[in-house]
Amino acid sequence: MKKLFSIFNDDESVAVNSKFVSFAYNLILEMSQQQLSILIISYNRPEDALSLLENLKDQHGFNEIAGEVLLLNNASTVSYEIIKNFKEKNPGFPLIYFENDENAGVAKGRNFLIKKAAFALLLVVDDDVVFAESNAITKVAALFQKPQYVENNTAVITLNIFYFSTKERQKEALPHKNYDEYKNKSWFFTYYFTGAAHLMRKELFEKTGYYPSDFFYGMEEYDLSYRIIDAGYSLAFDADVKVLHKESPKGRLANKEKLKMMWFNKSKVAFTYLPQKYFYTTAFFWSLFYLKKTGFDLNGFFENWKKIKEIPARVSVKKIDKKSLNYLKKVRARLWY
Repeated sequence: MKKLFSIFNDDESVAVNSKFVSFAYNLILEMSQQQLSILIISYNRPEDALSLLENLKDQHGFNEIAGEVLLLNNASTVSYEIIKNFKEKNPGFPLIYFENDENAGVAKGRNFLIKKAAFALLLVVDDDVVFAESNAITKVAALFQKPQYVENNTAVITLNIFYFSTKERQKEALPHKNYDEYKNKSWFFTYYFTGAAHLMRKELFEKTGYYPSDFFYGMEEYDLSYRIIDAGYSLAFDADVKVLHKESPKGRLANKEKLKMMWFNKSKVAFTYLPQKYFYTTAFFWSLFYLKKTGFDLNGFFENWKKIKEIPARVSVKKIDKKSLNYLKKVRARLWY
């Protein structure tokens, strides 16, 4: 920065120099704040992960915007040699590769990468996505500068997610349950974010804490979302950045254990943060959903109900405040289940 001050030496140019230095300093500061830490957890999908890395490498402005790409191999049972080869062949690509000895799950895996991240903005993506446009990373870095997000202290923005195979929007990835009403909006404020592709401010974790470490699978975004809202931030969806997700349009098959975890975790989230009535309705309606999806697995049904009945005695209450409840109502959150 001192060199900038020495560009001009005569007294007549002092005013010009000051403006120039101020402009240059603000530009450098702005660019540093825009740099991204890109976080990826991968499990048994080395080919998809490689495709994502190659997609990132080809992004316009990638080297200026992406400070690092952190990829966690979450104890995969297949070889990730192709990822290691990519790193060796591309020494200028800022990939930092980690391997877990055991599968830590989504929540712990993200916590690990968030703590390792060096930059203010975190772009979190699944290992089986790619960006549809070559200027996507540039768009991502500028999202938080939009006036509506500046004015409303937005901390997380879900990106616009489509199926890779059909190019149709992934309905479940739009972060609002009133899909037909919100599907054509260019942006909106919402009450949870979608894990497959989202942008976060790292600073928020100083106020909210990290993902719940006891959530191995399912609903970790809801748990964190309520804490983010209660900390005074807003959540949003923005359609500017199109992401292609390689999940099948038919969805992934959720086995009984995963469905039980989702049912239990959603009930736990409702009990922890929301008025008590939502705990009862969430537990009840999710139990019906479990029966439907599992072909009336009564053993799992009663087994999980036994665990859910123990939630009030085992889980600490951290109810969100009135202002946060008003925010949820304003964005038309679905709280009953």
